[in-house]
This record gives sequence, C-alpha cells and structure tokens, in this order.
Amino acid sequence: MTGSEESPSFRLAYVPGVTPSKWVRIWNERLPDVPLTLSTVTAAEAPDVLRGRGADAGFVRLPIDRKDLSAIPLYTETTVVVVPKDHIVAAVEEVSAEELADEIVLHPLDDTLDWERPPGRPALERPATTEDAIELVAAGVGLLVVPQSLARLYHRKDLTYRTITGVPESRVALSWPEEEPTPDLVEEFIGIVRGRTVNSSRGRTPTPPQPKQKRSDKGGAAQQRKPAAGKAGGKSGKPGARNPRGGSGAAKGAAKRGKPRRRP
Repeated sequence: MTGSEESPSFRLAYVPGVTPSKWVRIWNERLPDVPLTLSTVTAAEAPDVLRGRGADAGFVRLPIDRKDLSAIPLYTETTVVVVPKDHIVAAVEEVSAEELADEIVLHPLDDTLDWERPPGRPALERPATTEDAIELVAAGVGLLVVPQSLARLYHRKDLTYRTITGVPESRVALSWPEEEPTPDLVEEFIGIVRGRTVNSSRGRTPTPPQPKQKRSDKGGAAQQRKPAAGKAGGKSGKPGARNPRGGSGAAKGAAKRGKPRRRP
C-alpha cells in the first residue's frame, strides 16, 4: 500500500429504532484493523444516503425504492399503539385497529408503516416526526401507532404501549449500493448479520484444520512387558519351584543318599 492510499474502513448507516451494537462488536472482534463508523439517518433519507455513497451499507425500513440498491430483509417488528398510562387501552394486552375507530390517531410525516388507511380519526395536522407525535400523545392529543422499537426508543414514564392487530408491520432490511466499491467488506458484514461464523466458507479465510497427532505406542514396539519378579523361566524351570510331593524341583529324580544295604 502506498502512502497515498487510504486505509480500509466501513461506514454503516441505520434508521432510528435499529440497534446495531451487537453486529458492530462482532465486526471489531473479527476485523480490528478495519474501523467501522456509524451514522443515524431517517428512514426517508436512508436510500439516498446509500446511493450517494454516504455509507457502504445501512439498516433501512421496507418498503424502499430499490433502484440501484440491493437489500436483504432481516426481521419483522411488532406494531404497537402508544397511549397514556391512564388510557383505557392500557388495561388490556392487545387491541385491534377497529377498536381505535373513535380515537384520534396521529400520523407523523416520517411514519414508516405501509398504510392503505391509518386507523382511527386523523388529527387536524400531521406531526413532523415520530418524536413530536410522542409529545402530543403525552399531552393527550391522540394516540400513535408505530413499530415497537420506536416506542421503546422514545419511551416516557407517563406513556405505555400495547400490541395492535390488523395493521401493517415494519420490516427491517440491510441494504447497500449495487455497485459497491467495497464488496468484500459488505459481504463480511452480511455474514456477521446473518450469523455466519468466522470459519464460514462465505466469510473470511477459514482457519486451516490442525493435523491430528498420531497416537504413540507407549515405550515403542520393541519394548516388551517385563515378567514380574520371581516369575521368570518355564513352568518346570522356575527357580525354587516346589515339587508336588514336597521336594525341591531341582532334586527331582536324584538318588537318595544313605548307607548301603548289607548283603545277606
């Protein structure tokens, strides 16, 4: 690498509600020499940021204009309705869109849910942002339907949220420009997000397997078992072996010594 070349880096954009910390931690463990920088963008800005090479990849909310962009859907979020803690909806665990028909439901300009028609009655004006809408809910102006991660992001002690059915759900995806200038780094990050291990065939170069060690014969083939002390020799040639009749094995068959018999 010449002095004029820049060191590799990876720029990751993400929309509010997405928490990339786990994937960033894994990146830093696997590629400590490639810094990863984060930037927060609105859901509306994200596609143009990627097309303009303001980031190498980004977490976006679908649907988006896919022109010149690739995207991998990752997960779908639960949709909830944000209400004051003393609201009647707070007394139940789940509510349907039809049950909000008489309620004012705020519809901020940065809403990411793919509505055909939002539930409830519309407010006189649309709040500019979801954060502004949260403030209006706390003021008792109306209710707000959002992905659960945004309800957690803008949590207030005087508000709560409940699951709502019969409404669209937000899908989070990883997206990047189709003509990505750092395809290897993008592929690396895709592998991390999808849970590939460091030795995956589609991840980085796998660690070569270590050769198995041969089992060594203890002492070598030439080493034979030594007989226990006092047990050397054949069955009949054992030193000190006793004769079944009580005599010594060494004296077996020998003539008995004594005085010669007198002849008559």
